[in-house]
Amino acid sequence: MRLDKYLKVSRLIKRRTVANEACDAGRVLVNGKTAKAGTQVAVGDEIEISFGDKTVKAEVLSIQEAARKEDAAEMFRYL
Repeated sequence: MRLDKYLKVSRLIKRRTVANEACDAGRVLVNGKTAKAGTQVAVGDEIEISFGDKTVKAEVLSIQEAARKEDAAEMFRYL
């Protein structure tokens, strides 16, 4: 699954366009490397997102094409 879509479906970032902009600005890392919006995400990958002075780290636990709000929290684990 594309990184920008995963961020939206898992609700780490609320909108796909915002996820795209974060990736284009270089604020999203996958496994320690700067990632573009089209980067493929797999189970076990570590995603690091920089929001201003705050950084969020999460590990991908599952990948789903669509998820309800309750199920989205089970798609990742905060590190």
